Order: sequence, then C-alpha cells, then structure tokens
Amino acid sequence: MAAKVSRRVMGVVLAAALAGPVAAWAQDDEGLPNVFISPAGKPFRAVKGAPYPVVDWFKEADKNADGKLDHAEFIADAEAFFKVLDINHSGLLDPYDVAVYERRVAPEILGGRVRVGSAAARLWLAQYDDVPVTEGGGDDSSPQKPRTLDETMQGASPYSLLAIPEPVTAGGFDARGVVTKAAYMAQAERNFRALDENEKGYLTLDDLPLTKIQVLMGGRKGRKGRR
Repeated sequence: MAAKVSRRVMGVVLAAALAGPVAAWAQDDEGLPNVFISPAGKPFRAVKGAPYPVVDWFKEADKNADGKLDHAEFIADAEAFFKVLDINHSGLLDPYDVAVYERRVAPEILGGRVRVGSAAARLWLAQYDDVPVTEGGGDDSSPQKPRTLDETMQGASPYSLLAIPEPVTAGGFDARGVVTKAAYMAQAERNFRALDENEKGYLTLDDLPLTKIQVLMGGRKGRKGRR
C-alpha cells in the first residue's frame, strides 16, 4: 500500500510541475484548444487569444536565447522531459509512467480537453482524479502494454510538428513492454532530422511547420504571422 501511495504522490507532483496548467476537464466546446505538444511530448497550453504556445516551447528549449534551436539543445530538451516522465528514476518508462503521461499530463492524446487554470486547481484534480492508471514496473515479467493510437491525425498529431500520435512511446517498446531511455532518445534524434530538412543543424521558429490546430486557428508562417 505504501508503494502505491508513493507512486500516486509522485504522479501528483509530476502533473503539478509541468507547463500548461490543467484545472479541469472541459465540459463543453469552447472553440479550438490553444495547445502545442512538443516533439518530446511535453504539452504547452495557453488561454484563448494568446500566441500559439509553440513559442513557449521554443523559448524554453533555446537555452542560449539566440533564436536558433540547435541539435544539442533539442536533444537536451527531450532528455529533460524524459527525466520528468521517469517517475521512479529507473531509466525507463513503464506502463504506469505512460498512463500518468497520457491520462494526467497530456490527456489530449486520448481525446481529452483541459482548461488553463490555477496551480491549486491543477493539483487538486491530479490528487483526486478517478481516472485509473495501470500499475506496473520495468521488472514485471508481464507488464500491461499501454494503448497506442492510429497513425491518422489522432492523439498528439493535431497539436504537434510531426504526425506522431503518441510522442512518448513513438520510439517503441522493448520485449518487456517498456520504453527505454535509449529508444526515447533515438526517437528524439529522428525528430530533429525530420524537422531539420535542410540539414542546417538548427531550427528557427520560422523553419517549423504549422500544427493542424495552428492552421485551423489562422496561424501563418513568418515572424509577423506566427501565432
């Protein structure tokens, strides 16, 4: 019992620590969600009418603030998010870690809608949420494999630069049904190559494709038009 409580508390801390505060499930349609999910899988949310939050991700990842997200910064951004997701610091993402991510951190992946709100409300939701998560561990001989999604503009794809429905598990599972750090980071390398089409070794905001949501919101390429 103590172990389960500990894991639940860590899940609360994880949800509370991430950008894009989640206050409550949206009960009605309030228009297109102003949401961006980074190549590493981290969600960024902004209130209606605010600039599209791809800018928030870019500024966070561009550590030297030179307007260029180079390869090292891109990979470091992915590694930092892996550490957040790896609740037990085991060097892998087990079914519990993945379930916390999909159901509490980025519920948009499973079709959820969330609102931007206060940190206190976010923490309350994470602590008392009734959505079940799969218990499991990397050393389990038969862990339950997390549900994956179709490759057709579902899951995270509408909010992402790449058409990857589940960015955290995109690198694949090993024989135990877990995502290793090596697999996760290998996917980060593939993501950078896919975005760095001209092989410049860095990305700028203007280089990035628009997400599907960004297009529907009227976003345009270019410094003046990017939202």
